[in-house]
Amino acid sequence: MKRENHRILVTAALPYANGKIHLGHLSGAYLPADIYVRYQRSCKRDVVFICGSDEHGVPITITADQEKTTPQAIVDRYHALNNKAFEKFGMSFDNYSRTSLPVHHEMAREFFLKLHGAGILKEKKEKQLYDDTANMFLPDRYVEGTCPVCHNIEARGDQCEKCGTFLNPLELINPRSKISGSTPTVRETVHLYFPLGEYQEKLEKFIQAADKRDGWKENVLQYCRGWFKDGLQDRAVTRDLQWGVKVPLTGFEHKVLYVWFDAVLGYISSTKEWAARSGQPDRWKEYWLDQSTKYVAFIGKDNVVFHCIVFPAMLMAWNEHSEQKYILPENVPANEFLNFEGQKFSKSRGWGIDVDEFLAEFPADALRYTLTMNLPESRDADFYWKDFQARTNNELADILGNFVNRTLTFVHRNFGGAVPPIDLLKPIDSQIIQQLQSTQTTAGQLFERYKFRDGTFEVMNLARAANKYFNDMFIHF
Repeated sequence: MKRENHRILVTAALPYANGKIHLGHLSGAYLPADIYVRYQRSCKRDVVFICGSDEHGVPITITADQEKTTPQAIVDRYHALNNKAFEKFGMSFDNYSRTSLPVHHEMAREFFLKLHGAGILKEKKEKQLYDDTANMFLPDRYVEGTCPVCHNIEARGDQCEKCGTFLNPLELINPRSKISGSTPTVRETVHLYFPLGEYQEKLEKFIQAADKRDGWKENVLQYCRGWFKDGLQDRAVTRDLQWGVKVPLTGFEHKVLYVWFDAVLGYISSTKEWAARSGQPDRWKEYWLDQSTKYVAFIGKDNVVFHCIVFPAMLMAWNEHSEQKYILPENVPANEFLNFEGQKFSKSRGWGIDVDEFLAEFPADALRYTLTMNLPESRDADFYWKDFQARTNNELADILGNFVNRTLTFVHRNFGGAVPPIDLLKPIDSQIIQQLQSTQTTAGQLFERYKFRDGTFEVMNLARAANKYFNDMFIHF
């Protein structure tokens, strides 16, 4: 680490509160973040770990429609379920918040009004699909149709899951409303847009400088280069929905902030909630407004554009028009995807396993270890039951567990359970002490560089060496 005595702010992507978290989510953002935070705490560094539920957006309203209930009921249920699953898994968040809380709505409206008041946001008329039967505009995921690229007949209005193409609902062939099933018409509406393209040059310089300081992952850099190559476009900040942060402007009373805009601000509002809960309501400023703070944002690869491009651009826009200057991420170590038994996790196909179901049968530490040793840090990886069994039995039990058990048994049998005083050290003693010290350094350096799989491998190698030391030293004791 280049700066020893500074604060560290760590965030993990806000999980969507319309379903339960699964093992892929853990491998993408949450376990790596937790390992990093626990390591930094072990080094006695000042670190705060922030997360929370993302509780706005179309997927939540669709789930509510399908279950014939309210969006609030949906987010209440899944926030509680996911929070409990995280706790059982051993996540050490300092604060796990919710974007439906008043503290977040206030934060999001403040940010929006700052950008609007500075003249940054652009008002545009646009055409949008409208359901005449339901009497409502249809945001992206309320529309399905045929993908114009691969001709998948079940493409969503925002993206085709089959070919990965990002779409505009108007691009769909034979669009149909998910509300009524009818064919939508096209109507004109008005929305406010954030001029993302105006920040492209600054964003490219920001990422280059951050990469030079802290060494960004190549996969993350490649995603960013791809977006820059295509050219950044204006992004709508408002949409025609009832569920979400209400737009605080006359004429926009029936619109809400687009979830991409308000969700990333959840990191700040969650930190504000944490500070208020700790009895020091202004303490959040020490982490978000002190330029010596190191901010690390852990995400999965599907969130790269929002955390490497969109959120930094929003912070830049605020900083241009305020005395309070928010820090930008020092690193965004995004992981690739974890598949389950060779296939992608799929809620609709019922393929995968949720965290709470897994932990009802097996201990968290065994899962944490197996996932860590197979993290998709640079490419997609797979979780297999046989691998979980083998690593639990052959590594955790036979290597680490065996060493701990035989050591404690030996001490209790021969020294009454107390560690005996150090006698004259033999060369073999000095050798294992040296390896212990070098492993601490090597593993620590790997954790600092977000190489958690390699760092854990070094620690397990130390356990292997300790077993050999025990055999060589005490076999004739």
